[in-house]
Amino acid sequence: MAGFKQWTAKGILRATGATPPLWQKEFFDHVLRSDESYESKWHYVRENPVQAGLVSTADDWPYGGEIGPITR
Repeated sequence: MAGFKQWTAKGILRATGATPPLWQKEFFDHVLRSDESYESKWHYVRENPVQAGLVSTADDWPYGGEIGPITR
């Protein structure tokens, strides 16, 4: 996880000129066990740019991706 965070932070800083830190020091992994849990987490992550004041609505964030079904 540390390598991923370092790699993505370097790319984001280079592309946007953002100011570090971009990541929290620790992380919590959450296993998505159901479609309900997945949808809840998706909406939480989708709203992060809004909560950070980067955009007015989640739809304005160009890197939002899309939700899809859980495949097992």
